[in-house]
Amino acid sequence: MLTAEDLRLIQKIHLKLGKRVDSPFSGEYRSAFRGQGMEFEDVRPYIPGDDVRRIDWNVTARTGVTHGKEFREEREMNLMIVADVSASMRFGRRERDKKKMMAYLVGALSFAALRSGDRVGLLKFAAGVEEFIPPRKGRGHVWSLIRNIFMEPAQGKSSNLNAALEHLQHFLKRKTTICVISDFWVGATESLKILSQRHSVHGFLMYDPLESGIKTKGLVEVQDAESGRQILVDGAAFFAQKTLEQRISELRAHRLRMSSVSTKEDPILALLRHFRLQG
Repeated sequence: MLTAEDLRLIQKIHLKLGKRVDSPFSGEYRSAFRGQGMEFEDVRPYIPGDDVRRIDWNVTARTGVTHGKEFREEREMNLMIVADVSASMRFGRRERDKKKMMAYLVGALSFAALRSGDRVGLLKFAAGVEEFIPPRKGRGHVWSLIRNIFMEPAQGKSSNLNAALEHLQHFLKRKTTICVISDFWVGATESLKILSQRHSVHGFLMYDPLESGIKTKGLVEVQDAESGRQILVDGAAFFAQKTLEQRISELRAHRLRMSSVSTKEDPILALLRHFRLQG
């Protein structure tokens, strides 16, 4: 069940992003997330400087004047957001943990898709696939996607990105732009590699500065947010494992267009930075 605090935050995100996702932001989104291809539109007389590969030799032979083909981008696109709602995404400051920051990214991407005429869907996962919402359009649909992020997982608190990506592989029949939002503590490099061979895959690695700022020595008792298990670990060794840079490097090696996003960042600026890296 959603709390009153959750509902107030959902409404705030929905209203705030609805105003902030303006034309420049949507333009950057369209440049980074291109349509499905080019569709033939017409022919016109060749102009010096045009791409010679687009010369229509049949029309040229028939008219005696060099003509070139004109194409337009098939803009309408399917955007699928894959959202990690496992327990580790609750880490961070109460006012903006990783999960709340993810809700801002989901909202901003969804509004940008809406304003570009694209359809957007959501696959939410934790220990398994929690919910799959096929791509659709509409402002009310954006509201439901943001709201869905705050629903507690029903299948367990652990993270199984592989299960989510395998589900997508069976569902997606056409080329799709996929945005995976997770802390990527549990890798799924082989599934990501397979998915990126056919689709455009973008990754947003969520982190809180506290995760890399803990420096301690000796034995420390820690609790796994996903399993609830408490264990004693060597603090120096435990907190040095899998740095942010290592996780990003591993994911980029599998053709994933990757950006890290801090819980302290402005979500719109974080997305703009990612869009511009793809240009």
